[in-house]
Amino acid sequence: MNDSSTPNLQSIRTDYSDLELSPKSVPKDPLQLFTNILDKAVADKLHTPNACTLATADAQGIPSARIVLLRQYNHDGFTFFTNYKSRKGVDLAHNPFATLLFFWPELETQIRIAGEVSKATEQVSDDYFASRPIDSQIGAWASPQSEEISNRAWLDEEMASVQARFSDSEKVSVPRPEFWGGYVLTPQSIEFWKGRPNRLHDRIQYQRSSFETLSHSKGDGQHPEAIWQISRLAP
Repeated sequence: MNDSSTPNLQSIRTDYSDLELSPKSVPKDPLQLFTNILDKAVADKLHTPNACTLATADAQGIPSARIVLLRQYNHDGFTFFTNYKSRKGVDLAHNPFATLLFFWPELETQIRIAGEVSKATEQVSDDYFASRPIDSQIGAWASPQSEEISNRAWLDEEMASVQARFSDSEKVSVPRPEFWGGYVLTPQSIEFWKGRPNRLHDRIQYQRSSFETLSHSKGDGQHPEAIWQISRLAP
């Protein structure tokens, strides 16, 4: 049912461009293609180009989704940071499989990355926490993320209390809370979607099949890298 005060969602249409993705033209390494697209989003000054949807499921299989910020990525995986006691942290403790979804409408592109999630090393979490603005560090201590609180005033009081505690201490910087840190999603599959005319969109899927051990020229020893099978999916 629709009335004059609500938009007619059925009438919304987008005519996508004729730029294409094909298994023959994409690089063998999905991280190279991901980097090319993310660099384009950054160069075009898109708003928060590293924002993505993180989808998890709890022990009963009930899904949940929210926006997180990608902070690091490499061949080991895609890293984001959060409170380990949050809804997503509890979900991942029971079910370590998740999906990240990036969508840049201006680029007519989305990327879906699915795989297993594990905690980042303490060093990675410490280094990133130390790089955050002081107010964000204090906020991590003050907020019992995902828990019910009485009102906003309570949160403001907690923030003030934490600020006072660390301003009175002899610590040069705010330490990372044990309940806060990074997660790394190691991809099993990465799908690139590109808008095309007539809803006949391009969907290119990279499926990890195995690993091979490669020697790097810098003398840092052997390093396992994924071997990917590339296929086209119907839109």
